[in-house]
Amino acid sequence: MTDLAAFAATVDEVLAGSAQRVDSLPDELAYECEPANLLAVATALRDHPALRFEMMVDLAGVDYLDYGRTEWKTFSATGSGFSRGVTRQGGRPLGAVESEERPSGRRFAVVAQLLSISGNRRLRLRSFCADDEEPIIDSLVGVWASANWFEREAFDLFGILFRGHPDLRRLLTDYGFIGHPFRKDFPLIGNVEVRYDPVKQRVVYEPVSIESRTLVPRVIRHDNRYDPALIEARGPANG
Repeated sequence: MTDLAAFAATVDEVLAGSAQRVDSLPDELAYECEPANLLAVATALRDHPALRFEMMVDLAGVDYLDYGRTEWKTFSATGSGFSRGVTRQGGRPLGAVESEERPSGRRFAVVAQLLSISGNRRLRLRSFCADDEEPIIDSLVGVWASANWFEREAFDLFGILFRGHPDLRRLLTDYGFIGHPFRKDFPLIGNVEVRYDPVKQRVVYEPVSIESRTLVPRVIRHDNRYDPALIEARGPANG
């Protein structure tokens, strides 16, 4: 048994079924737990002497709205010329669902990247928000203080609410910003734009004036080498 497999067996024993190992790269450990078990699992990962994940180095929100079922939505690009979010030839991305309909409570997830300084190990912990319409999950600030601003960022960009967070405010967008720009159904060009109005001497909000565009267009360029006029001028190839 490899060292990683042996450590995974230890994690499974400590967590006792409260979290399940999920697909990941061969040299990584990734676990998923129900939102009701998140705080208990996080505390066990931090405090158990065989694990000791003392540090949370990152936390991010994820929106799985169309993950594994459709390509990125554009206006005029081909639906078959690019592999953007869909694994071709019968394969499926890690974490993709079997059916065409995404089950309820599987849209928004919180993913924490943990580090054991004493054990020189890393582990990824994921938990989905039970409600897709109003995603809410327990805050990890009481387990790892470093979660504070990461959770504020996830709230700002994804609209994920963290129960028990001491100061859940927007972190990156403007004070009057409406919506959550990292959600997959948020328009890529946004809803409003701002500019400084020298007459009013303040920043004003206006409807966005950017035209919708295709991010990854399929371009077929004309090859001058095969222009009919050039072919006729060259004549038949020499034997």
